[in-house]
Amino acid sequence: MGTQSNEILNETIDQIRAVFGEEMNHITVERVTVGLFFTGVKLNNGEGGICFTPIKDIPQGVCCPSSAKEMPLSGKMVGKNVEYFIEGMFKGSVLRKAIGIAVLNALSATCWNQKNYSGNYEIIHNADPVDENTSIPQDKTVTVVGALLPYIKMLKKNKNKFFILELAPETLKADELDHFVPNDRAQEALGQSDLIIITGTTIINDTLEGLISMAKEGAEIIVVGPTASMLPDAFFKRGIKKIGSIAVTKSDELLDILAEAGSGYHFFGKSANKIVIAEKNSI
Repeated sequence: MGTQSNEILNETIDQIRAVFGEEMNHITVERVTVGLFFTGVKLNNGEGGICFTPIKDIPQGVCCPSSAKEMPLSGKMVGKNVEYFIEGMFKGSVLRKAIGIAVLNALSATCWNQKNYSGNYEIIHNADPVDENTSIPQDKTVTVVGALLPYIKMLKKNKNKFFILELAPETLKADELDHFVPNDRAQEALGQSDLIIITGTTIINDTLEGLISMAKEGAEIIVVGPTASMLPDAFFKRGIKKIGSIAVTKSDELLDILAEAGSGYHFFGKSANKIVIAEKNSI
């Protein structure tokens, strides 16, 4: 699903390091939870962050000895400096990458909540970039990257022409399979779409930038999901207009829910709220 590159992640890490400077040396991870659906962390400053858990991408995930290679320091991560987790994102383990992204999201929350950091964007709380109040003209063609069921349901109701790019088409219903497009036709779908809604999990598998490169000129590109709850500058630099993500409000409560296989249905409005991060000139 697109070529693999993650300059967005690298640039965001550089930006975080520039904002914090030597203060990064004193920020550690207080809690780590790898849940069935989401992975979460709490920093020693109280801020939390989460990321999608890429369980299906764990090599030989049914075998304990093989799976142990993914997380060689289980039980020894609490108290480690955030740089350990950031650097661990690039060690070849998808679980370490998920934890690292959760740490990056928690550091981004620290920028906004404790350092009053701001940029050329607005953060809108308790909002979704595309919801029942959003008018998508019926003559607009849309591509949804990922089995993002609320958006797919909305497009079916609105009778838009739309495509679905999804690595696991078995997750789609029969009438949704009519809109499914295999990876080798991604360019065809994205190249004719006016609106492109992309799951934040593409940050984990390094396909986001490749997908963006296939979009037609002038297309509105939106990235959605808790995985994308980070400083948005690198996203906006590449033409993304809005990010639909989350703000963690109760870190410990959220991690407790994730540890019990909780999903967004269990924590939205309780320990985390939906937010939209939008460029000021796109609102």
